[in-house]
Amino acid sequence: MAAKTRLERDSLGAVDVPEAAYYGVHTARAVANFSVTGTTISQFPDLISALAAVKEAAALANRDLGRLDDKRAEAIAAACREVRDGRLLDQFVVDPIQGGAGTSTHMNVNEVIANRALELLGFERGDYAELDPLGHVNIGQSTNDVYPTAIKICLIGRLRTLIAALERLVSAFSRLAAECQDVVKMGRTQLQDAVPVTLGQEFAAYVTLLREDCERLGKATGLLLESNLGGTAIGTGMHGHPDYPRLACAYLREITGEAIVPAADPIASTQDCGVFVEVSGVLKRAAVTLSKTCNDLRLMSSGPSTGLGEINLPPVQAGSSIMPGKVNPVIPEMVNQVAFEVMGGDVTVALAAEGGQLQLNPFEPIIVYTLIRASAHLDRAVRALADRCVRGITPNTERLERGVRDSVGMATALSPELGYATSAEVAKEALASGVPVWEIAVGRGLLSTERAGELLSHAGLVRLARPSSSGSSRD
Repeated sequence: MAAKTRLERDSLGAVDVPEAAYYGVHTARAVANFSVTGTTISQFPDLISALAAVKEAAALANRDLGRLDDKRAEAIAAACREVRDGRLLDQFVVDPIQGGAGTSTHMNVNEVIANRALELLGFERGDYAELDPLGHVNIGQSTNDVYPTAIKICLIGRLRTLIAALERLVSAFSRLAAECQDVVKMGRTQLQDAVPVTLGQEFAAYVTLLREDCERLGKATGLLLESNLGGTAIGTGMHGHPDYPRLACAYLREITGEAIVPAADPIASTQDCGVFVEVSGVLKRAAVTLSKTCNDLRLMSSGPSTGLGEINLPPVQAGSSIMPGKVNPVIPEMVNQVAFEVMGGDVTVALAAEGGQLQLNPFEPIIVYTLIRASAHLDRAVRALADRCVRGITPNTERLERGVRDSVGMATALSPELGYATSAEVAKEALASGVPVWEIAVGRGLLSTERAGELLSHAGLVRLARPSSSGSSRD
């Protein structure tokens, strides 16, 4: 039996819409036109919630301005609150990548809210003579001010969630740094032996870099607080009301708890996507930090027998279908791949922002799709890195200290006593012979056995690694 439908009309003609649907003709056309990702905007409930928040603020502002009667305004606001609570999520059915600068998403939201409001008023879905998606829900609004405002609200929440995940990783590395504050290893530059460092210092450096990323993400959230609401189509406010931007932003602050303010120049704000470029850049910076950190973890744990083998990553799954006992650094590898995705997404955002013309950028759908996915994937990857990798890392202490004692790089530690030229000769001989630097220095009579022992004792190595330290690790 065929599903029951209702006939809805727009300026292009009539379309059959499923009778049970809360969406309408504009959404039905969009579903037919756009099928790119195989998903729908319902996969982004926080974006849907942000759009409903904007619509609720608009209804209340229009009520105050006398442009919407109390009865309809309250029904629209009540429908918006239900959507923000997660109801009717399955009714948001358009593909996130779409032409029209987000118009299909906006129409989908207008129709769902209108039809739910009609039900609350005691009317049938589709009875738009009583309450219309465009004539009532959309009074004084345009996709071009509603959609970017909702994107910004959504991204504020996403960035805060990512900051919390990064702080979780910071905590994991901080504990690890404290545990390893006296574990000495050989530092490396250009992958060659350099000078001693403690493993705690190495982990503490990641803490510093990740905290810097948290700070930059926090600053980026502040850039998202400016809204062009009331600018309507191109920022001039046509069909709007001069008091609407102030009132709508005031209600939006009350609804969301965010300090949303009207744009100083709505025309510039409507056409410019620079804020999204900046947010994308900060996400890329965090991705670069995470990827480099994971490169280090994979290298430090390599082997374990024939690689560096300095640390052990927690084994989380078997690593091979043919090599028994092999365990791979799968969590860092996963984070690397997410980072690559985010870096590529930054190029997409930059091209989309640059590709806008004149008074509007039509490519905001791919911008929001890219940024939401980037922030979500980074968030999940970071939490996995903290919980399933960093918290379980252990050092191979004896191997690390042995590597320091036997490294040619220890010639640098001897140079204050032997001089640069003599230390270079000792290093050259150690490299050629495989005999440790300290043995050659003692054999040549350049150092006493006792002095060499002092320099290469555990306490001596820690002093070399932390010459200005008071004995506690930076965290």
